[in-house]
Amino acid sequence: MRDIPFVGRPIRAVGRWWQLWAEHAGQLGLLTWHTMAATVRLRVSGSEFVRQIYVMGVQSIPIVVITAILSGIVTSQQGGYQITATVPLYVLGSVTVTSVVLELGPVLTAVVLVGRVGARITAELGTMVVSEQIDAYRSLGRDPVTMLGAPRILAGIVVMPLLVGIADIVGILAGMIAADLTLDLGYETFFYGARLFWHSWDLWYSCMKALTFGFAIPVIAIHMGFRTSGGAEGVGSTTTASVMFQTLTVLILDAMFPPLFLN
Repeated sequence: MRDIPFVGRPIRAVGRWWQLWAEHAGQLGLLTWHTMAATVRLRVSGSEFVRQIYVMGVQSIPIVVITAILSGIVTSQQGGYQITATVPLYVLGSVTVTSVVLELGPVLTAVVLVGRVGARITAELGTMVVSEQIDAYRSLGRDPVTMLGAPRILAGIVVMPLLVGIADIVGILAGMIAADLTLDLGYETFFYGARLFWHSWDLWYSCMKALTFGFAIPVIAIHMGFRTSGGAEGVGSTTTASVMFQTLTVLILDAMFPPLFLN
């Protein structure tokens, strides 16, 4: 750095950033391609796929349900606070249902899976890398992506829409009950407002978000896990970077959905 003029240092920093970005993008693309090839050739372990569905899906249900209940209650209460006397109270049903289905259900479920599943995958694979277990797979002629990566990616694609569906239902019911207890808005009136402004496309929109997040989270977690180096400290730093990367990706993808599918 001492031999580089001061004006050239920002250019070099930008170049390094773009080089790192291109490296990540290329490795993510190869990981996706290898997963697709292993799936088409039916080389994915069925038992590992089922185990990952249980670990990523079934074991995540309690925290997803708790998050959905809280999001439904908060949405209902804040919506009721903002509704004025000139707005019919039944509009709260539409506000709650639309907010949960279009935004809170998919995004909060994805954030929960980033913390619970994404971090675990990165730490697990990172530990296998630094302990040379991944090298042992390769020395035996087995592809780590086929053995370890593909089952987790496919499991994420399967379980995420199911978890989002559970979150949507639980969040709507929690918001409805909260509106009845605190705002004296009956169930029939709540559902009247929900049906009045409901679009069938909203359900497909939520499902598309779930599929996208269910693919992005395990892909990034696996990619970062395979890049781990430096022993236990490296596992910790890589896991932290992976969680940050996954969270930002979820938020960026979420921001891209409205202009692409709602306008």
